[in-house]
Amino acid sequence: MKVKEIAAVLESFAPLAYQESYDNCGLQVGNPNAEVTKALITLDVTEEVMNEAVACGCNLVIAHHPLIFSGLKKVIGRNNIERIVEMAIKKDIAIYAIHTNLDNMLDGVNAKIASKLGLVNTQILSPKENTLCKLYTYVPKGSVEKVRTALFAAGAGSLGKYEECSFNLEGKGSFKPQPNSNPTIGKAGGPTEWVEEVKLEVLVQQHQEKKVLQALFSSHPYEEVAYELILLRNTNQDIGAGIVGFLSEEMLENDFLSFLKNKMKVACIRHTELLNKPVKKVAVCGGAGSFLLKEAMNSNADIFITGDYKYHQFFDAERKIVIADIGHYESEQYTKELIQRILTEKKPTFATLLSKTDTNPVNYFY
Repeated sequence: MKVKEIAAVLESFAPLAYQESYDNCGLQVGNPNAEVTKALITLDVTEEVMNEAVACGCNLVIAHHPLIFSGLKKVIGRNNIERIVEMAIKKDIAIYAIHTNLDNMLDGVNAKIASKLGLVNTQILSPKENTLCKLYTYVPKGSVEKVRTALFAAGAGSLGKYEECSFNLEGKGSFKPQPNSNPTIGKAGGPTEWVEEVKLEVLVQQHQEKKVLQALFSSHPYEEVAYELILLRNTNQDIGAGIVGFLSEEMLENDFLSFLKNKMKVACIRHTELLNKPVKKVAVCGGAGSFLLKEAMNSNADIFITGDYKYHQFFDAERKIVIADIGHYESEQYTKELIQRILTEKKPTFATLLSKTDTNPVNYFY
């Protein structure tokens, strides 16, 4: 199996179009056409992880956190990034990163945390805008089923838990073929034609635009296809940051913190003042999630679980919510399992290993 085939599986689950602007997801080192024997899955790429990959016979390392965030001008071993890149090239090991694009999936990193905590009725905490388009096209009645089917097969018409959604309005279209045309209906240079047509409307996800348009052009009978693709301001309920959900039964704050510590296997939890009220609604964001505090508060969550909180940021809770900082690594430690599941569901015979190397740079003395 080739590197690009593994990348295609990961990107079908978490398209690169949904990574944040500062991020650098995808293949970072290696030839996309290289054959992969085995993949090592890790949270971070370290020199120890690379040594583990060599020892295990893995020639692909799949990481959650990118090794390379910005451009490398030189690779001369001045730091760990340059040394890892040099080793990857020498040992012929490809490195792939699946980061904020995986964070932003409804069934991604945050869903994994929610699952560990047993949250139900979960939804995206901060849905993204500008990721949806509406496609309008005009099709002769006799061909509308063929076009509609092709658009659905390309991924158009999905709305939340529903697929093959469309709106169809019958009307009459007109056109006058020019002498150099090749019309499906009428004759080149002939009179104006009036045709019974259907205005077909479907929703299109940002990452599927190219594929959907190709399906439209290949299935539509007209030489010149009339269509409109319009960007929508609608929020996308399937794409965005964080997740919020409910415990099956409410818990006292101290009991919940003990539950959280146990389920997430953390050494300690830094938290704001407890509010002496039950915990029922829970917001989570793997990694550094302080940017989502307002969304967590607006959702009426009782507690917000994340990592990397700074001292002064804790004041922002204003006794309206409990912030629980469990650590960046700790919040994302189960992402390796998620990546492995994505691959094994699509490629059950492909060999994957979960890295045994602890890449957490933070240590605790207790």
